[in-house]
Amino acid sequence: MKRAQKSLQFRHLDAGSCNGCEQELNALTSRFYDIQQQGIDIVASPRHADSLVVTGPVTDTMLRPLGKVWEAVPGPKLLIALGDCAAGCGVFQAAYASHGGVAGSLKEPDVVIRGCPPTPQDILDQLLRITAAKDPGPKV
Repeated sequence: MKRAQKSLQFRHLDAGSCNGCEQELNALTSRFYDIQQQGIDIVASPRHADSLVVTGPVTDTMLRPLGKVWEAVPGPKLLIALGDCAAGCGVFQAAYASHGGVAGSLKEPDVVIRGCPPTPQDILDQLLRITAAKDPGPKV
């Protein structure tokens, strides 16, 4: 019998991306991937989340909202950089309004999912790795 994994409730914040990462993230809600069946869900409020997924290089206009959303996520919490731009190495890093991803704007991310954009399977694999790490295992 397969043991149930811990759940992951994340809030997504688009910090100025080209929307490539959002399309791949959106694909995870399709019938093919069905992340809710894996115990992973995208929540509407940061107050209901246990992690924040950020996409984009963090533009001038999104710098302050990113900080406010991060403060609203209750602890313990994870910061996940999705895509090369959020990781600080994407094609928009040299743009005049870019802050170099989450590390240059907020803090070092706990998890980085690389790719431009990463595939839905890569995203799912990393999210499942997080849920497995949250699982303390059976009590003896």
